Amino acid sequence: MASGNADDSKALFPEIEQMRYEDAREELIAIVAKLEAGQVPLEDSMQLWRRGEALAAHCSHWLDGAQAEIEGATGGRGAASPNGAGENAPAQD
Repeated sequence: MASGNADDSKALFPEIEQMRYEDAREELIAIVAKLEAGQVPLEDSMQLWRRGEALAAHCSHWLDGAQAEIEGATGGRGAASPNGAGENAPAQD
């Protein structure tokens, strides 16, 4: 659900910009469940898909901002190493 222009989504669903991350995520989960059930008419499915795209972009924006804030506050400490352990993880023998 990540193909599409973010500006188009903002224009179609301006209220999403004001949503909390948790609320947007819950609505996105509900939309995915409806679409997976396959019981929604095509036109409604397309509208749900567009709203889901906008919600997914909004959630991604929230998460990117949170990650940037944490990295800024910690100076990048604790970032995962290639083996999946953070810098402060205990050494493995």
